[in-house]
Amino acid sequence: MLNKNVSKLLNEQINKEMFSAYLYLDMAHYYINKGLEGFANWFKVQAKEEMDHATLFIEYLQNNGVEVELDAIAKPTMLYKDDRVLLVEALKHEEFVTASINTIYEEALKAHEFKTQEFLHWFIKEQVEEEKNATDLISAFDLHYPHGVFALDGKLQARVYQAPSLKLN
Repeated sequence: MLNKNVSKLLNEQINKEMFSAYLYLDMAHYYINKGLEGFANWFKVQAKEEMDHATLFIEYLQNNGVEVELDAIAKPTMLYKDDRVLLVEALKHEEFVTASINTIYEEALKAHEFKTQEFLHWFIKEQVEEEKNATDLISAFDLHYPHGVFALDGKLQARVYQAPSLKLN
């Protein structure tokens, strides 16, 4: 059985991952309305990844005899002032998720939850990649703005979803 506080934080992370998926679908919708299908695709792929992350947390809790507690998913309320601001908000959100995972890791460390620490290593590495992808997208946008945005949009349409490969304990 896992430490109660660690279990609570892991359950909360499920909701954060699902909210991330919901947020990224909202961002994809914004870009669809702007006629930028490639940007929309980029965020749809992000949404799928976040749902996978939530599922991995659920399976980890189930595999360790912890009751999964699914909470309501909040409605995204961000107002996107322009195309670039949305990208910056996505990066900020990834930084928020990174901080949350780091907090869980800190609690697992304090509680001597070694298997949870091991489980979280994948997510820590994943968050490095998530933040880099968001930062790279902002840089690419800045490089292409304003005249090359449609060229970048075409490149973003090529992004393909790949399911994570993580063996759970």
